[in-house]
Amino acid sequence: MATAAGKTATEGPSNSDLEADIRQLKADIDKLTKQLAKTGEHGYGTARRAATEGVEQLRAQGEAAFDSLRGNAKDIEAQLMASVREKPVTSLAIAAGVGFLFALLARR
Repeated sequence: MATAAGKTATEGPSNSDLEADIRQLKADIDKLTKQLAKTGEHGYGTARRAATEGVEQLRAQGEAAFDSLRGNAKDIEAQLMASVREKPVTSLAIAAGVGFLFALLARR
């Protein structure tokens, strides 16, 4: 009969051991679920901050490009005004020619 008692001990864990393992697995799953939720929230926050920084950087670049274009337009305007003041008759002839070309194109 000693071998039967030895077999029971070596056959595997008892019900109470299995129940303890199941409780531990449930606790581990709960901990893992909470950790995944935190990771998801952290990832969302990080992505949102990165997007906000990207938007700010693009806005700053857009404003810089707009200011550059505005400066270039003012330079061209100044050059045009200087050219008209230096040669008013030539400027008037060019304006009339351009107006005539637009009229021809608009007629078609």
